[in-house]
Amino acid sequence: MAARQIYRVVFHNQGEIYEVYAKQVFQSDMYGFIEVEGFIFGERTQMVVDPSEEKLKAAFEGVKSSFIPMHSIIRIDHVEKEGKGKIMDAKGQNIAPFPMPPIPGK
Repeated sequence: MAARQIYRVVFHNQGEIYEVYAKQVFQSDMYGFIEVEGFIFGERTQMVVDPSEEKLKAAFEGVKSSFIPMHSIIRIDHVEKEGKGKIMDAKGQNIAPFPMPPIPGK
C-alpha cells in the first residue's frame, strides 16, 4: 500500500505566517498561484485546545482547495506525518514577503 502524501505549507497571509498541512499541493492553472487541497487538522480528542489551530480550522472550514500566490509562499515540505497547524505573527521574524511593485493610481 502506498504511503500517504502529506505536505507542510508555510505562507504569509495579511501580516501573519500560516503553517498548514495538506494532502495535495500543486501548481494551479491560474498563473502565479499554488493550489492546496485536502487540509489536515489535528483531532479534537485532546483536552487542551490550541487557539491558533482553532482559528485555522475556522478559516479553512468548508474550503475544498485554496489558491495561494507564489510570492506569499515561504516553503513547502513533504513530511512523514502531520503536525499542528499554526498562525504566527510575522513581526519579529527574519522572513519578509517578496516586494511587489507599486500599484498605479494608489
